[in-house]
Amino acid sequence: MDGDEPLRLFLGLCIPDGWGRELAAWQARELAGGGRLVPLGNLHVTLAFLGTRPGRELPAIVAALDAAVVRAERPRLEVARYRETRSAGMLVLGDEGGRATALATDVQTRLEELGVYRRESRPWLPHVTVVRYRRPPRLRPPLPSIGTLVPSDAAAYLSRLHPSGARYEVLRLCSLPEMRR
Repeated sequence: MDGDEPLRLFLGLCIPDGWGRELAAWQARELAGGGRLVPLGNLHVTLAFLGTRPGRELPAIVAALDAAVVRAERPRLEVARYRETRSAGMLVLGDEGGRATALATDVQTRLEELGVYRRESRPWLPHVTVVRYRRPPRLRPPLPSIGTLVPSDAAAYLSRLHPSGARYEVLRLCSLPEMRR
């Protein structure tokens, strides 16, 4: 990628295939007609959304993710509730032991130190966006019974906007450490 090319970037936890397939089946069953379902390949837990950044910053951004992931404990996340904002429906996740929050905080701090990120004023909320819409449909779906989400990877993603919805491309995959006993 060209150093001056603008890239729309975010860092996130990857959703394992089995958990993602079960979540996609729940979306199709419970959220159909509520808006545009987020496709299986786009499901993730955002650690930090950077927005549009020059391509030359990508190596330092990826290095910050690598450094945070190496120190992290693998998160264990459980579906806690469904929530709607003005443009998206999401599953809010419980964060066992605060491990995902610790990883997000570490990543965000490193990105701030690089000068490529500004933390949001509200606290980080672990969630998976499952539906997008123009007006909130005010859904009250039953929560999916899909067990614990234990991501094995975090990634730097490129987001390309399209009329049918954003398309995400993994630019760098970082493996989280094995579970500690």
